[in-house]
Amino acid sequence: MPNVVPLHELTDGQVADFFALLSEKQELTTRDGKPYFRVAFRDARRHVGFPIWSDSPLAEPCRNDWAPGRFYKLRATLRNSNFGPQLEIMKIRPVEDSDATDGFDPLMCQPVSQFEPTEMFAELMNIVESKIADMALRELVADILEQHRQELLSLPAAKRNHHAFIGGYLEHVLSVTRTCCYLADKYTEHYAGLRSMISKDLVIAGGVLHDIGKLRELSVGPAGADYTAAGCLIGHVLQGRDIVREAAAGRAIDPETLLRLEHVIVAHQRLPEWGAPKPPMTPEALIVHFADDLDAKLQMMIGTLEEDTTEGPVTSKRNPLGQPVYRGGV
Repeated sequence: MPNVVPLHELTDGQVADFFALLSEKQELTTRDGKPYFRVAFRDARRHVGFPIWSDSPLAEPCRNDWAPGRFYKLRATLRNSNFGPQLEIMKIRPVEDSDATDGFDPLMCQPVSQFEPTEMFAELMNIVESKIADMALRELVADILEQHRQELLSLPAAKRNHHAFIGGYLEHVLSVTRTCCYLADKYTEHYAGLRSMISKDLVIAGGVLHDIGKLRELSVGPAGADYTAAGCLIGHVLQGRDIVREAAAGRAIDPETLLRLEHVIVAHQRLPEWGAPKPPMTPEALIVHFADDLDAKLQMMIGTLEEDTTEGPVTSKRNPLGQPVYRGGV
């Protein structure tokens, strides 16, 4: 009998029993009108998507029995192809209570940050408390974080593409905030004495809160993050501004400071097609935008280099960046 092994440890051609989450099931048709299902199984470190053709013995159980968001025990062979890894399924059934004796744990299928969430949260709070000089602004940012502490400890940064794992929100926001601290120091010194001074307080506060609307945009379930109704209809940009406005109500915070902080949040995506109603129109908003964009895109690139299974000096372009990435080895 094949051993029970993690999906992410399977090598090309290996047959094994493993536990996985059915994270996707779509009924589609080919260009010739042939129906098929596109399914995807995953564990914490590997996502495998592939077709189930209509003439396959698996087509009927896939249609009638397989449910996205449910855990399964599979016996399958992993095959690497030009379209990425595929599974040749021999047996499949829903997970049972008795599978716990073979090591099944629902959390084993949830990707997680490599960093400890409580430590990341503590560092973020320390930056807020030590580097934002404006007391009213500092208290506003700290109170928002403390109010949502438990949610932020496990929140992914996105449904897919970048930092889409437990603790991903804090990993991304802390990284962006560190970059904001560096850039705020660099450019306030570089432009010292000019009439249009850069506010280090606003750069740091904006870095901390730029994605705070994801608290309302995303919900987390067995299959990971998904969009809430408000996330689909409004998005995290405007909901981030709402959270800040609600938290600022009744506080003695300077109206100009609050306006500029709101602008950092609504402009951090920069482009309308990315969800920004306004482009960055202040130095602080521009700094936060590029700190955010760099961190997200670099994590996509690193993830592609780690996960792509194709051969050669460059990866496939089937990745969140939509382009090949050079891995070396000419």
